[in-house]
Amino acid sequence: MISFTLFSLLFSLMALGVPVAIALGASTAVTLVFLTDFDPVAISALMFESLDKYALMAIPMFILAGNLLSKGSAAQRIVNLASSLVGHLPGGLPLSAIMASVIFAAVSGSSPATVVAVGSIMYGAISDAGYPKSYAIGTIATSGTLGILIPPSIVMIIYGVTADVSIGKLFMAGIIPGLMIASMLLFVTYIGAKRLGFKRAKAQTFKQILFALKEASWALFTVVFIIGGIYAGIFTPTEAASVAVFWALFIAIYIYKDIRWSEVEEVLFSSAKTSAMILFIIANAMIFSFLLTIENIPQDLTSYLLESGVTPLLFLLMVNIILFFAGDFMEPSSVIMVLVPLLLPVALTLGINPIHFGVIVVVNMELGMITPPIGLNLFVASSISGLSLKDVMIASLPWSLTILVGLILVTYIPQISLFLPEYLY
Repeated sequence: MISFTLFSLLFSLMALGVPVAIALGASTAVTLVFLTDFDPVAISALMFESLDKYALMAIPMFILAGNLLSKGSAAQRIVNLASSLVGHLPGGLPLSAIMASVIFAAVSGSSPATVVAVGSIMYGAISDAGYPKSYAIGTIATSGTLGILIPPSIVMIIYGVTADVSIGKLFMAGIIPGLMIASMLLFVTYIGAKRLGFKRAKAQTFKQILFALKEASWALFTVVFIIGGIYAGIFTPTEAASVAVFWALFIAIYIYKDIRWSEVEEVLFSSAKTSAMILFIIANAMIFSFLLTIENIPQDLTSYLLESGVTPLLFLLMVNIILFFAGDFMEPSSVIMVLVPLLLPVALTLGINPIHFGVIVVVNMELGMITPPIGLNLFVASSISGLSLKDVMIASLPWSLTILVGLILVTYIPQISLFLPEYLY
């Protein structure tokens, strides 16, 4: 009765267009108040306690660091570096957009921010060079999804907090899958450009490449500080986020000199709004998870699936289908907070590594970012290009299918995700 009421209220509110965070909190609160003997006054206390986690401090920090670098010229310098490396190949400019997205993803930790930063620079350049608009926006929208897979990833932090696993290990686990999918996107773009006969740009000289590397080096050091510092044990992921903020502020104001102190307040305000939205979702999702736990709903689901004879391979297929459709209608943070408490206990019982499971979840969220009706990257890419949502979706399809192939590989070859964490830790 409780589980039926909870999920009926949740999906009914979502169907009415109520924001996911409010739908989570309201359905849980109504169920707790009317169907259990839980003290209603304790609900607010439980929400505040759910945010009292050290790891969650990294979320506003990484958002702020990404916004500081996005507002300045760091993205342009990263694009220039990528263009100098692969711009002379068939499909050089789209290839440059993908490579720039990979680099910026490792700086910002956000998928929409990556699409905005790279797309606002590269879309016009690719279109002006004679490429079809669909080819331009397809590469930008899909490669931007790497922002939630390649560390630092805000989505991975949320999964780590929800699943109570090491965020450092999750960051390491995302590197090889992220680079693998990026390589697949580059390959598909290269083959497509070669078959369509797109012209090549003039190859950059070694001196020009070195100059581009020098110009982008300050921004690239952000990646070194974050990944290198965590790997070397110098600081935790949360401390790394703080270092990233101060480093981004330093290079934006004193090195690149493209942000004035008077503009920092605007960046802080924008970052605070984004952080508040994510943390509000987390607070509401945590009381939802609390109700699931006290009513033994995950345990009942686990027992039912095991009694039905579900194998690990079949379970992972079911997980991918569930997550794919959930990602179509909910943003990544909400999907993780709602479904991971239900699915992870089953995965653990079946012997699936929680780090591997986390990477599977994140890659599914990548697909959710570029599939309608809620695919955030589609909306961002549409606003950049002026194309309709339908046109952007169709344009992204070849690269979306490439990510789908990457998901299958990541799902059924665990060592793609687990090699680095097991080796380093």
